[in-house]
Amino acid sequence: MGQLASFLTGIARVGGLSIALLMAASISGGLPANMASGLGTIAQAEEASSSVTVSSIDVQGNQRIEPETVRSYMIIQPGMPYSPELVDVSIKKLFDTGLFADITMTLEGSRLVVSVVENPVINRVAFEGNSAIKTENLDSEVQLKPRSIYTRSKVQSDVTRIIELYRRGGRFSATVDPKVIQLPQNRVDLVFEINEGPKTKISSINFIGNEEYSDSKLREVISTSESAWWKFFSSSDSYDPDRLTYDRELLRRFYLKNGYADFRVISAVADLSRDDSAFHITFTVEEGKIYKFGKIEINTKLEKLDKEMLASLVTTKEGDQYDASQIEKSVDALTYAAGTNGYAFAEVRPRVKRDREGQIINLVYQITEGPRVYVEKINITGNVRTLDRVIRRQFEMAEGDAFNRVLVDKSEKNIRALQYFAKVDITQQPGSAPDKTILNVNVEEQSTGSLSLSAGFSSVDSAVAGITLSERNFLGRGVQLSTSTSLSLRRQLIEFHYTDPYFLGRDLVGGIDLFGSETNYQSQASYDLRTIGGGFRFGFPLTDKSRLLTRYQLRNENIYNVDTYASQAVKDAEGTEVRSIIGYDYYYDGRNDPVDPTGGFDVLFSQDYAGAGGTVHYISSQVLVHTYLPITPSFLSSYRLDAGYIKGIGEDVSLNDRFFKGGNDFRGFKRGGLGPRDLASTNNDALGAQAYIFGSAELTIPNGLPEALGIKTSIFTDVGYIGIADYNKTTTPFAADDFAPRASAGLSIYWKSPFGPVRVDLSNVFLKEDYDETELFRFSAGTSF
Repeated sequence: MGQLASFLTGIARVGGLSIALLMAASISGGLPANMASGLGTIAQAEEASSSVTVSSIDVQGNQRIEPETVRSYMIIQPGMPYSPELVDVSIKKLFDTGLFADITMTLEGSRLVVSVVENPVINRVAFEGNSAIKTENLDSEVQLKPRSIYTRSKVQSDVTRIIELYRRGGRFSATVDPKVIQLPQNRVDLVFEINEGPKTKISSINFIGNEEYSDSKLREVISTSESAWWKFFSSSDSYDPDRLTYDRELLRRFYLKNGYADFRVISAVADLSRDDSAFHITFTVEEGKIYKFGKIEINTKLEKLDKEMLASLVTTKEGDQYDASQIEKSVDALTYAAGTNGYAFAEVRPRVKRDREGQIINLVYQITEGPRVYVEKINITGNVRTLDRVIRRQFEMAEGDAFNRVLVDKSEKNIRALQYFAKVDITQQPGSAPDKTILNVNVEEQSTGSLSLSAGFSSVDSAVAGITLSERNFLGRGVQLSTSTSLSLRRQLIEFHYTDPYFLGRDLVGGIDLFGSETNYQSQASYDLRTIGGGFRFGFPLTDKSRLLTRYQLRNENIYNVDTYASQAVKDAEGTEVRSIIGYDYYYDGRNDPVDPTGGFDVLFSQDYAGAGGTVHYISSQVLVHTYLPITPSFLSSYRLDAGYIKGIGEDVSLNDRFFKGGNDFRGFKRGGLGPRDLASTNNDALGAQAYIFGSAELTIPNGLPEALGIKTSIFTDVGYIGIADYNKTTTPFAADDFAPRASAGLSIYWKSPFGPVRVDLSNVFLKEDYDETELFRFSAGTSF
């Protein structure tokens, strides 16, 4: 350190002398007397100070910082010749630490006195006036924390960051005023006083250059929307630059899907009004012309791949209108086919040959081996509640496996199917070597607990209500818990279900069920039913789309409080029975989306055998099929088939083992409102059916309401047959049991409200038996937490 100081001092001395000599030499005739005297004085002063050796360094004004710490940051040290240059460098280094608000150095004899004013320590950081952004979110964004050093530059940086957060939330008039409260011992409280201001809405969205599609149609394509009074639950009408970038991509996809291969967004500009109250957004586009697919070829040298088989997987056909989304689907299908045939690193590249004059897109799918790339690491972020292993077990690949884009997409679909997350995004980044890649999984947690309320109103003033409390992701372990309780006049129910979808750490389902209920069937069949029981379940996958679930239940059921004027068939069933039931469910899921399907189908087939102990013996079979078929982007049709049959083994089927259908099963009819019925009883008691087959067709239609409201409207028709019951025809001679057709039609309204799903069904029965009981209106609602 001493050698460095001597070196810097020598340079300064030589530099000053050289400048003086040069100035003197450049002036002919010598210098004026007064200037020559001044230069001599300066030279003498520098010589005097440089001849002083610093004997000690005294630090004054410090409170928390030790003097030795201050000296350690300085260049000039005791034993060095005093030099103004070294003092300047030392002051700068001390300021760079951020520990001091002011620093001065003075030479008193041979003693160098360093006077410092320390920056205060932050005792507390607080936010006032914030409601749109939570305090914990603001606290995580600012860099100043309790026990850190206060500096003005950091405060200003934090103010800028907070304002930026509010702007991204659509509040461009937000202001932040930092206040400093002085405390003893050189401590301060830092308070950010925030005036959030109103959200800066979007007044208008306009398009320039669009000829084929109107402005209103393109507004439906993008995610940003114009402000309206009814959008009090939506954030799409506030300006967000990231959303605007996403809208450019949505426009591009829309036009490329509809044949415009040359489409491009020239600009997307957001102009803020003069009063800063609203934005005016303008998209300038160039549509181009509509293209058609020309010649479609598949080119590959991979021996195991059959070109004819590959051609059958391609959805782009010669003569069809150009659709970029069909190219993506074809690439995925070809990649998956190559992977299943042993080419895990296959690359499918669509080569486009554009004929602008003929408006033709000729396409060649080039399939090559591709570089071998392996998954080095899978990083998961955003899962503040869900455990990593719950997400990792949904992956179709593991760290160290060969990378496959199709399997990555399938893994993303599996994670979305959990319904634990509002958003799932999987991205790639280069690994530590050219043949390695890192997968980054970013998720956004959503509420997985639900509190569901239901209510209904029938044509005979019958009201029902229920409450269900469930948690699909208990403690973030992917375990499902649910309990239902009903305390209505008709039914008192309590049940508990526990399901582990990865029992024993494997792709197995294990579960336990406990239940107890007392149900008033007086208005339906003139008796009350008490049920107590429990059971367990065990399931496993058969293929990637199908599962088998086995189960066992032991139930004690007691029919009691039978009305004096009840049907003889009901009186015969009075008493207690024990049911020991072994059953299974086979489920196949071929839907294109497990959450909001718009295509494909699923099948559920169930069978139960009662007789492994107990007092009741029967075999029951049921099947439920859903099919989804899109007609246009605005019209979606869905179809449902529901059928069941139960047969006693060596005995008649008991009353409460039969099928009591209606309500949500067959809209327009009360629950238990259709099927066999004893007309001689005072209440026209329902006897239940041993067989039924129902079909339903539903068409989702546009309702003219903005899509942001989340309200869907559909028209439906339900048709079917139900009947056949085991009862003593001698003692019940007036029972009506017609395996006859029934039919209804109506309107269904579904609202995915901020409080939970709401559904209203309005039904009109146009084909029924005289003894059937109907209802016009059914309502259900729920909420989530």
